[in-house]
Amino acid sequence: MSVSRVSAVRAALAGGIALSSVVLLSGTAFAHVSVQPQGEAAKGGYATVNIKVPNERDDASTVKLEVNFPLDHPLASVMPQPIPGWKAEVTKSKLSKPLELHGKKINEAVSKVTWTADGSKIGPGQFQQFPLSLGQLPEDADELVLKAIQTYDNKEVVRWIEEQKDGAEEPENPAPVLKLSAASADHHGGAAPSASAATDEKAGHDDKAGAHEETAAASSTDTTARVLGVVGILVGVAGVAFGVLAGRRRSA
Repeated sequence: MSVSRVSAVRAALAGGIALSSVVLLSGTAFAHVSVQPQGEAAKGGYATVNIKVPNERDDASTVKLEVNFPLDHPLASVMPQPIPGWKAEVTKSKLSKPLELHGKKINEAVSKVTWTADGSKIGPGQFQQFPLSLGQLPEDADELVLKAIQTYDNKEVVRWIEEQKDGAEEPENPAPVLKLSAASADHHGGAAPSASAATDEKAGHDDKAGAHEETAAASSTDTTARVLGVVGILVGVAGVAFGVLAGRRRSA
């Protein structure tokens, strides 16, 4: 085989491998742990937020998440919503300066919430949302940085703790940031539900659980489809290279 033919085959195979890498990695390249409010997160009010956790590994599952809250803008109330298959633990810390809420002085605030897998996990190609009720949100801040630590079942730990600097590129492991909107008139935001709303929320929780199972199944199917697609691409590239060489041999 001539040098030119060898080079052509190598170039074709390299192109196929590069394309397959793009297909495999495009789904997780920009997936980070993030915080998203349900509705409004207004200064001085209450809010319900989701901590969204994607699984970024193809060979490991997420089994633990730790979210840390800033004590320079303490939150007196942080309540996790129960999630089947996960155990939530709320950690409080003493405040150097007491917090006043509804006429009462509070000497401690939530500093951390930890979710640990208890019969469940976040597998490859999947994500999980961890809902929280927060309040009272600070009135003297535009955002809250919630540093997160993600642990996989292979003992790998990813620290989402890097803060975004003005004018700089996004860091490799950015910390989740909750943006706060202008104070609302009633200072209640998206939390403090009524008794009937709580009942509706419980009824809707089963629907959300079913939707989550469907999403997880769809994600798994999508990952399988991407892998099969890559295999098809590599087979096709090899076939083209073989056809080129065969044609040149016949013409020679």
